Amino acid sequence: MIGTDTLDRVIGADVYDADGDKIGTASEVFLDDQSGNPEWVTVKTGLFGTKETFVPIRDADLTGNGVRVPVSKAAVKDAPKIDAEGHLSPQEEQELYRHYGMGTGAGGRTDTTTAGGPTTTTTTTSGRTDTTSAGFSDTGTTASGRPTSGQDADDSNRYGTVGHDTSGPTTDDAMTRSEEQLRVGTTSEEVGRARLRKYVVTEDVSTTVPVSREEVRVEREPITDGNVGSALDGPAISEEEHEVTLHAERPVVEKEAVPVERVRLDTEAVTDEVTVDETVRKEQIDADGDTDLRGDSPRR
Repeated sequence: MIGTDTLDRVIGADVYDADGDKIGTASEVFLDDQSGNPEWVTVKTGLFGTKETFVPIRDADLTGNGVRVPVSKAAVKDAPKIDAEGHLSPQEEQELYRHYGMGTGAGGRTDTTTAGGPTTTTTTTSGRTDTTSAGFSDTGTTASGRPTSGQDADDSNRYGTVGHDTSGPTTDDAMTRSEEQLRVGTTSEEVGRARLRKYVVTEDVSTTVPVSREEVRVEREPITDGNVGSALDGPAISEEEHEVTLHAERPVVEKEAVPVERVRLDTEAVTDEVTVDETVRKEQIDADGDTDLRGDSPRR
């Protein structure tokens, strides 16, 4: 439930419906004059946020993303078009109650205050309209019979307890102690990028290859019975030439591109522990004056 101590977190926050769909941005908060609790919030909708629509926040909740209201986005879209400037009239508020299927305000009154505004307009069930400027308190009795802040301190209020509120007309005989609770979640965001890049480099490779060649060798053989016929073939004395062709091997180089491996990028989740330090507020209630604190309940 949203209280007056958290209005600074409401104004300007994103507003989501009951299904988590974003409706728009909170602009102004309207308070109920009798209970002092936030009753309505105007939400800027449309493509450029130029339209403002009244949305109930009586049972809304503050989340890490903004404000979640207990109505649908379609209901907000079809809500009555009411001027957000100034204050809600009783007829306008009743029209909003009927549209959203809600009951009327506490005690049958239609009391609406713009948060931060200087003037409060109050309409009781008897039809009387009271206007109270900021800095002054309205002293009187509502149509429900509940005394306002100007009643005698010795009178009993409608709960049967003794005493009255001295701080303003928006509280009853009991104080509500609230405190902020820290809710920490996680969100995924981009922190960096990695890429694979292929390029060509050159390196020198040395390989030893065996090669062969032919060399001339002179062979001499004596005349024997086996070769005498070849030796005597031809003139006895003459000039002749004999030659042979020499061969040698040389290295031959060829290059061929062949695949050797495949490379890809992949990710893996690594969990770290992160300590979050934040300051939260909480209310303390102490009793002043001639108070005898006895009983089982400890003093806070």
